[in-house]
Amino acid sequence: MGEAAADDVLGDPRAPGRPGIESGRFREVLGHFATGVTIVTAIEDGEPVGFTCQAFTSLSLEPPLVALAPAKNSTSWPRIANAGSFCVNILAEDQEALCREFAVSGGDKFRGVGWRPGATGAPVLDGALAWVECAFEHAYDAGDHELVVGRVLDLGVTPARPLLYYRGGFGRFEP
Repeated sequence: MGEAAADDVLGDPRAPGRPGIESGRFREVLGHFATGVTIVTAIEDGEPVGFTCQAFTSLSLEPPLVALAPAKNSTSWPRIANAGSFCVNILAEDQEALCREFAVSGGDKFRGVGWRPGATGAPVLDGALAWVECAFEHAYDAGDHELVVGRVLDLGVTPARPLLYYRGGFGRFEP
């Protein structure tokens, strides 16, 4: 079905008076998509900074690119963008508490957290399932979030199982 035909059947979603999608329903339905959980980290002005990010995906093989979507009201993301490079730490099943700690705004999130500097200097968290170090490429407006593209510079894995997020809760993968 072509674009014009789809508009005829469905109507223009931007048309005045057309009902919108209620945010609670949107969250409920999209919550049925299980995802991994990440913590995005960087070094800004000599200090580690980071935040929990569920919206992360691979984007391109050639060149190697990833995408993430930090909220516009994030206090950590502007500091990470300012650093110019960042590390996406993909969390292991035993890192739920760490995920929750980095999801809170403010405070010293790195207190008691083991990490090592990666190739870019960004923190690679101890025990992470995998990590992807990136150079900041682009940020695009995406509603109440930004869509950020990172060029992959280094990456690695450790033997562990992933922490999963599904329908507002955390779970584990049992093969």
